[in-house]
Amino acid sequence: MLDILGITGPIYITILFGYLATRKGLFARADMQVFGKFVINLALPAMLFNALAQRRLGEIINLSYMLAYAVGSLAVIGLALWWARGVAGQSKIASAFYAMGMSCANSGFVGYPILLLTFAPVAGVALALNMVVENMLVIPLLLALADRAHGDTGPLHRMVWQSLKRLAANPMIMGLAAGFLASMLEWTPPGPVTRTINLFASASGVLSLFVIGGTLVGLPAHGMARQVTPIVIGKLIIHPALVALALWALPQVGLPAVEPLLRTAAIMLAAMPMMGIYPILALKYGQEGFSAASLLAATTLSFLTVSALLWLVQ
Repeated sequence: MLDILGITGPIYITILFGYLATRKGLFARADMQVFGKFVINLALPAMLFNALAQRRLGEIINLSYMLAYAVGSLAVIGLALWWARGVAGQSKIASAFYAMGMSCANSGFVGYPILLLTFAPVAGVALALNMVVENMLVIPLLLALADRAHGDTGPLHRMVWQSLKRLAANPMIMGLAAGFLASMLEWTPPGPVTRTINLFASASGVLSLFVIGGTLVGLPAHGMARQVTPIVIGKLIIHPALVALALWALPQVGLPAVEPLLRTAAIMLAAMPMMGIYPILALKYGQEGFSAASLLAATTLSFLTVSALLWLVQ
């Protein structure tokens, strides 16, 4: 267990440093937005490009992985919507953000640095595959549900398409697309370009964790236990459990199984706390209160749950 804490400890210590540096005034909370923009617009796209461009297309296109992760995530969304509406009595719009909190993992800012220390050979590919599922299916679907509950009219598929078009301008999606293209064409950038991309990619790990810590400063933490608890349990425990179940079920129904290391990486990514922009997306719909509290609670508790899961899988 000490070996596991030796892996997860530096990750969460870096998050703690980001929190303390912002809390003590070394950086302003607004500075985290600047650092976050650097990670999202430059560092993570460069890392995603590297992860894909340096591999053959056959190594990247893993339909079994994407299917299992998508099925597990959609199952969590269905469960969250049922719980929020039928049990907790939440509104349709709040239910959409219950589902987002339970199903949208922080794959890039927290998940990738942990995979890099534990399952480095598949870290980049697992992140890229997750990005495809999350950005092409899960997030557009949830934003479409939120828009519909917010009063926007029109068919659900059209709202999903609008969400997809907005996400297409995301630099991380561009990095994914460029990496896929380079892999398909078996193109290697010139040496100076490759080294420049490597420099930006290497900045994604520590800076993304530092940003997560800084953004936790000032988030509400009191008086929301009834709303926050099911979201945190759903994200840290139920989501990875259902992804694991979907991965196990693939060969049972005649589909190709995912290789063991990549299978473990999928479960680990599903076990991460929710994405850092979760409260920001919720702000437009007036659901930022419980969303921010859930992010704070899940990020803090994930040190225990992620460490325990690593101990189990290893």
